[in-house]
Amino acid sequence: MNTPAPAPTCGIVLVLLSLLAVLQTTTAQKNDIDIYSLTVDSKVSSRFAHTVVTSRVVNRADTMQEATFQMELPKKAFITNFSMIIDGVTYPGNIKDKAAAQEQYAEAVARGESAGLVKATGRKMEQFQVSVSVAPAAKVTFELVYEELLKRHLGLYELLLKVRPQQLVKHLQMDIHIFEPQGIRFLETESTFLTNELASALTTSQNETKAHIRFKPTLSQQQKSPEQEDTVVDGNFIVRYDVNRTLSGGSIQIENGYFVHYFAPEGLPTIPKNVIFVIDKSGSMQGKKIQQTREALIKILDDLSPKDQFNLVSFSGEATQWMPSLMPASAENVEKARSYASEIQARGGTNINSAMLMAVQLLDEANRKEQLPTGSVSLIILLTDGDPTVGETNPKKIQENVKDAIGSQYSLFCLGFGFDVSYAFLEKLALDNGGLARRIYEDSDSAVQLQDFYQEVANPLLTAVAFEYPSNAVEDVTQGNFHLLFKGSEMVVAGKLRDQSPDVLSAKVSGQLLKQNITFQTEAWLAEQEKEFRSPKYIFHGFMERLWAYLTIQQLLEQIVSASDAEKQALETRALGLSLNYSFVTPFTSMVVTKPEGQEESQVAEKPVEDGRGVFRYHSVGDRRFRKKGNKGGEGGEGRLTTLPLATDWALPRLCNSADPLLRGGFRGQVGLRALAGPMTLLKRRAGVDFSKAGVAGFFPKLGAPGPLHHHHHHSPVAYDMTSDLRLTNFPMPDLEFAGRLAPEGQSHDMDLGIKGTLPAVPAPIQAPPVILPLPGQSVDRLCVDIKHSQGPMNLLSDPDQGLEVTGQYEMEKAQFSWIEVTFNNLQLQVRASPEHVVVIRNRRSSVYKWKETLFSVMPGLKMTMDKAGLLLLSSPDRVTIGLLFWDGPGHGLRLLLRDTDRFSSHVSGTLGQFYQDVLWAPPAAEEDCKRTLRVQGRDHSATRELKLDYQEEAPGTEISCWSVEL
Repeated sequence: MNTPAPAPTCGIVLVLLSLLAVLQTTTAQKNDIDIYSLTVDSKVSSRFAHTVVTSRVVNRADTMQEATFQMELPKKAFITNFSMIIDGVTYPGNIKDKAAAQEQYAEAVARGESAGLVKATGRKMEQFQVSVSVAPAAKVTFELVYEELLKRHLGLYELLLKVRPQQLVKHLQMDIHIFEPQGIRFLETESTFLTNELASALTTSQNETKAHIRFKPTLSQQQKSPEQEDTVVDGNFIVRYDVNRTLSGGSIQIENGYFVHYFAPEGLPTIPKNVIFVIDKSGSMQGKKIQQTREALIKILDDLSPKDQFNLVSFSGEATQWMPSLMPASAENVEKARSYASEIQARGGTNINSAMLMAVQLLDEANRKEQLPTGSVSLIILLTDGDPTVGETNPKKIQENVKDAIGSQYSLFCLGFGFDVSYAFLEKLALDNGGLARRIYEDSDSAVQLQDFYQEVANPLLTAVAFEYPSNAVEDVTQGNFHLLFKGSEMVVAGKLRDQSPDVLSAKVSGQLLKQNITFQTEAWLAEQEKEFRSPKYIFHGFMERLWAYLTIQQLLEQIVSASDAEKQALETRALGLSLNYSFVTPFTSMVVTKPEGQEESQVAEKPVEDGRGVFRYHSVGDRRFRKKGNKGGEGGEGRLTTLPLATDWALPRLCNSADPLLRGGFRGQVGLRALAGPMTLLKRRAGVDFSKAGVAGFFPKLGAPGPLHHHHHHSPVAYDMTSDLRLTNFPMPDLEFAGRLAPEGQSHDMDLGIKGTLPAVPAPIQAPPVILPLPGQSVDRLCVDIKHSQGPMNLLSDPDQGLEVTGQYEMEKAQFSWIEVTFNNLQLQVRASPEHVVVIRNRRSSVYKWKETLFSVMPGLKMTMDKAGLLLLSSPDRVTIGLLFWDGPGHGLRLLLRDTDRFSSHVSGTLGQFYQDVLWAPPAAEEDCKRTLRVQGRDHSATRELKLDYQEEAPGTEISCWSVEL
């Protein structure tokens, strides 16, 4: 039996301070520490997730090595236990009052012995890291346990795990067990490291109330390639799901003397809203911030319901309102607001106080004039990126002014753009006024973040929601009164059952819907509920009590933000007591971990703070116009750079009737000519050019030292090196004029070459067409479509039988798509691709993916994958596969791919869809074998055989011969 470690007075002390820490697994440095087992076991019982991470390592070196246990946790999760087993001895973690732990920590740091390291690592995560020295052949087991209540966001719960072993692991296994008594309505998995090769390592089983997801890759599946020992397992693994629900009083669940009540009724109508958007346009918003704000605001305006009213307040040093009063969200008014928003420019200071009071006055005035619809909801949404600099600049005074002005009549939501604004200021401003605050991160998806937040509050369902339970049945109930319920969210109430509680727990939920009082009632039988949670495989005993404690602490933390100084002490004392009783690492507690004696460290433990993202810089390398390659006898050595008065880009004219497909399609490229005075066989071997057939006289004699170059046309000189394998057979070469002396046998020299006559015109290099279409059932397998006429968004494909629509915006000036949008109507899913990123929208929820980031997502009815080349495939067993690609080869830009086109129905239509209807090819004319007529739905299109680049291959692509059609 393992024995506990000795008291920390004689050991090294590791303190994890204030950890509110998605999972990053054990990592090993590039030494001989071998992770031979890594397991993740996550049990989600009624939305409450209990995750255990166990990592086993061994030191295979002959000397002492350092093993590092590193992971990332959700910011809302609480660590409940961490321990190390070294040489059979367990070194546990103990949760202590922060003040007591701080004293122990300070003593350890003073001795230079120990510290823990905790830091922020992104939008949703915080990183925890522990290192320990391991003797040769010794083994260490690390185990970490953390818990969190999954919050419903836009209709889904999300469990996020981050896996980064940084080496191949013999036994790597993740198990996620989900148990939801209400029944699992929807389940999907997504990963940033899974590939088609790894797909077989992922298994999912599901029945009405339970689901089990397992990821167990073999060693070979983990390898990036057979030659590499690096692992592909590096990134996020996400499970999203939702439960069945009805228009009722919600679901009450009971376990071991505690209850939880979930309330999110289906089928309620949306309440009209009056919304004021308060937009910061100060100088610090210049550049991409204001551009993204304009973009998001325009999208948000489009999403307003015709029943809504709205106005805009923009501010810098002064505040300005768009209209003198609230305006109905009619199509005409929305269009005017869009025009106004598109012209917002950033300059000046930041006068938050005046802007907020102006927004409140607009609502007050409308209320006084009885212009607010009966039962409507009034919201103010503030977006700012900095602290106040003009007018009232005292944050506390601004908070007081705004709270007094709002007077609990309206809800305020605050968005902090970037890290130059005090988030604590905005959070209190929002919580004081019935709203919430959110950080908007500066990134390519900032506009999407803004839109996503708006979607959270866009559809209010109920106001003044109150939960009531019999006083003789329950006690210590969490928050039971809520200001607003929004579509896609969920209200959660938990509490204890009294000792003499009735056999049936009843509940009443009341609220207001369009000024009408509405009441829901529900009940739960204790014995029946207790029986539900007796499956140890899917739950951990006593989870509901821990859920209650977790929820209580989180709500206390929110209350502390907006509490008065007198109230804070009592709230903090209660939060500390719960944290210690249930072993949660919270802002009021710290974890003390003992380590073996004699190990010294000098790390620093800090409370995690939000920090910025990493910055990637890309350097472009300019063209080098001159290269020098030596040739003596064609085999290296120092040579003289020969210049020709030619452009580097040149072409052979396309010979439509030639028997040679290369010449029939034409040839373009960057080719240089280095003339070697020497045996002709050497020239042919280096260049692959048969000049004897090109009509160039005088090439065979061996020439002496080069003479002067005679120019007939003067252009910028360009260096040429004949390394391409070109066939110029039967090609009429221009006259060449050269001078030289015969060289001795066996010797060769550089020869200057002059061009006499006029070269062919220089066409553009081969480009990738906007679209390449595979045509099923045709003798001609590929059709290249060039778009020459486009105004506004195009309907590219529409197949009502498949519920599929593809639209796009083609920019003629740039000759590329600015966006392509794929809509799966049956799945309520939309994929919008732009050169910056891909946005997937499902049920108003947006997920953003950058190009060339691996993605593997499986959801009911659709698989979505992206590889390192940036090819995004949307596939389903019975649907056409749609591909989207940001092509960075010649003719770069967005591209569309189609596969399995034989699955199109007979009702397919659109600019591209028409080619999957009745297509007829006219026979080629004898004299024009590279031109044909294509008849599509009664219209004739001229098709020409041309060389194009196939963008379906990784850049720079491969040349293909296809029939090109202009639309």
